[in-house]
Amino acid sequence: MEKDEQKEKQAGEEPSGDTEEKINRKLSCTTVDEDGGDEDEEEKGSVELGPQIALKEQLEMDKDDESLRKWKEQLLGSIDLNEVGETLDPDVKIQDLTILTPDRPDVVLPIPFVPDAKGFAFAIKDGSRYRLKFSFTVSNNIVSGLRYTNTVWKTGMKVDSTKVMLGTFSPQKEPYTYELEEEATPSGYFARGSYSAKTKFVDDDGKCYLDMTYYFEIRKDWPTPA
Repeated sequence: MEKDEQKEKQAGEEPSGDTEEKINRKLSCTTVDEDGGDEDEEEKGSVELGPQIALKEQLEMDKDDESLRKWKEQLLGSIDLNEVGETLDPDVKIQDLTILTPDRPDVVLPIPFVPDAKGFAFAIKDGSRYRLKFSFTVSNNIVSGLRYTNTVWKTGMKVDSTKVMLGTFSPQKEPYTYELEEEATPSGYFARGSYSAKTKFVDDDGKCYLDMTYYFEIRKDWPTPA
């Protein structure tokens, strides 16, 4: 799989001054690691954040600060605090992965993947354009700096390493969805075959919510629908 360029996206407005220091920024950006760096080493050197604070306590803090109150309301939306409780740690559950390909039905893969008879989680045609879309839920507390990493190997050689900053998310009942930039599978005889991959979802505190290894196949033709 190939990436043509590095892109960054940032959504929402950020508070300024003291407000920015009192609550994590709301981010939505995409970056690609093209040098194939070691993701474990990056996690070891990640920034250490302050202690976790229960969501109810966060809402009570600085309640007289008008700009901070509006920022929290924008971030939290219509969250029901009676369901949040006073749990410090956020909980993120990655529900499924959808492969979006032009002119073909979407392929929805519940997580964890269920491999086929050959041991592959999915198969995709070489030279195809596609997008990946994740669905996930957040509960208990705000998750800050949730990021997705995916490393791919073929015959033991690393061929792709992708890192995507998904953003900061507040708890809510409805699942979040995040769609990645369009990619294309490599084409040609030598591109086809079996690949192994490792997918992880980690936040700014280094907490890992999914660490999944699987196999997929790049084929000459699309697999026949079941």
